[in-house]
Amino acid sequence: MKTSVQYAGNDYFIGVSPGGHAHVFDTNGDRKSAPTPVEMLLSAIGACTGADVVSILAKKRQKVTGYRNEVSGQRRQEHPRSFQQIHVHHIVRGHGVSETAVAQAVELSDTKYCSVAASVRPTAQVTSSFEIIEEPADAEQVV
Repeated sequence: MKTSVQYAGNDYFIGVSPGGHAHVFDTNGDRKSAPTPVEMLLSAIGACTGADVVSILAKKRQKVTGYRNEVSGQRRQEHPRSFQQIHVHHIVRGHGVSETAVAQAVELSDTKYCSVAASVRPTAQVTSSFEIIEEPADAEQVV
């Protein structure tokens, strides 16, 4: 796997993924016109673990109508300002979604499947939590 990143001037970089998809990074954190590399890392953890959880819940035939997660991180004060702690909070919406099924899905993502979280785990503690929000029976299943 190989990606390329090119300086675009004025503290912007353009990354091109192995699949050919371009994404902009803003390394001037005060400007907030595009995600910083560190922000993208948190989003990558969220997408990786989210894909796992959604897929596992579908295989468990859970009636999921919505899913999102919130990823927060705490960084060291000194350089390199790597993450010390990262927390992923999973929010699952659905009809009669099993707490056991969600706990198992989150656990499997944490311990077996999410390669992005596994990549940062040697230097950061990664923790997870979840909540289930019961939806009305007529809400459309998405998973």
